[in-house]
Amino acid sequence: MNDSDEMVRDLEAEDARPWEKLERLIEAGRPSAVESFLDGLRWSERARAISRLDDDNQDRLLTMLSPEEAAELVETLPEHEAAELIERLEPGDAASIVEELDSDHQADVLGHLETESAEAIYAQMDPGEAAEARSLVEHDPQSAGGLMVTEFVTFRDDITVHDVFTGLRDRRSEIAEYDIQYLYVVDAIGHPVGVLRARDLLLAPASQKIAEVMIREVRVLPAELSLQEVAQIFEEHAYVGLPVVDKRGMLIGVVRRRAVDEALVDESDAAFLASKGIIGGEEYRTHPLGIRVRRRLSWLSLNVMLNLVSASVIALNQDTLREVVALAVFLPILSDMSGCAGQQAVAVSIRELTLGLVRHTEILRVVLKEVATGIINGLSLAVVVGLVAWAWDGNPYLGLVVGTAQGINIVISATAGGMLPLLVKRLGFDPALVSGLILTTVTDMCGFFLALTFAAQMLPYLK
Repeated sequence: MNDSDEMVRDLEAEDARPWEKLERLIEAGRPSAVESFLDGLRWSERARAISRLDDDNQDRLLTMLSPEEAAELVETLPEHEAAELIERLEPGDAASIVEELDSDHQADVLGHLETESAEAIYAQMDPGEAAEARSLVEHDPQSAGGLMVTEFVTFRDDITVHDVFTGLRDRRSEIAEYDIQYLYVVDAIGHPVGVLRARDLLLAPASQKIAEVMIREVRVLPAELSLQEVAQIFEEHAYVGLPVVDKRGMLIGVVRRRAVDEALVDESDAAFLASKGIIGGEEYRTHPLGIRVRRRLSWLSLNVMLNLVSASVIALNQDTLREVVALAVFLPILSDMSGCAGQQAVAVSIRELTLGLVRHTEILRVVLKEVATGIINGLSLAVVVGLVAWAWDGNPYLGLVVGTAQGINIVISATAGGMLPLLVKRLGFDPALVSGLILTTVTDMCGFFLALTFAAQMLPYLK
């Protein structure tokens, strides 16, 4: 057992948190011990340990590891954190690590950097790799071009099976780290014309032309195809990966099913955060305090203004509320129940937009569907809430006022909730970010207005 292994075992025996142990290893300047310790951690524990280090120790960690080990470490971190780590390094050190990243991770990290920092790193990279990385960053991250990797293997269609195996052996050091699902066959100018499966190659005579062995029907993805369209193709077919072509039909990359699944999860997470008021992208508590405060406060300030609009409806009906104090008990219920109904409709519309099941132009179709649902749910909840109000106060007219307001507002909320994401999308804004905020204001205003207006009309019976 060498000194590094002994040091790691001593630290593991101590009752200390992973980042504290990692910090001691870094300060001891023992790269091999650091590598051994990190290898023994689960990826989630590894990411947590690194995120808890201060900036200086994070920088020292990356520079003491080999570029290959550092790249592997960077790939386990959230994109924003990986980019921050890379951006703090000297351009030469950063370039050596970026060159070891998979092409899709290269694009993710470089795409998060400031232009000046990215250019400094490009200047230190191998010219060929830099040009390839630039082209990847130019693609929309939510497109086939933004999801693809450029690590793939191609062969011309005029060679034999024996030539393929010879070519693979000759390039084994280059392609050893590739996640190869298929081999692709291209013509003289680079258009994909076939796909080679390992089983077919192994069973074919060595002298046979690969044009006779390959699968000729090649499904390709245009680089500009959106994530939703790519996801739909993978959902309909059991593809492991699909080739990506540029506008000239040239093979430029491969989209793997795993990348599509991860992108959908990321998009869903982003929509969830936006719906909860986390704007400006992902937020982690490792972000600087100023950024976190600014992002949240901008949303909270807007909420204050819109809540004042809702509160104004109550202010204009203070006389009615003073006469029927019991009504104040049920206003929060009206608001909450209607808000829930609206949020359900928002969630369905955003999900359908994401999957491409509905277009932002199909507002009428969505409205008709939600009105039908809203009427049934509204009647059901109107009866329940009305009976509760009657039983609580002993006045059937209070139950009639509260129940009617609740039923109508459920219909309004469901309809607005289904329609708003499509309307917001049509106007070019993020449906997840804006829909919930607008919906809350609409449901509160309508609920308060309906209840107080009905109460004013029924005032002689409510006293």
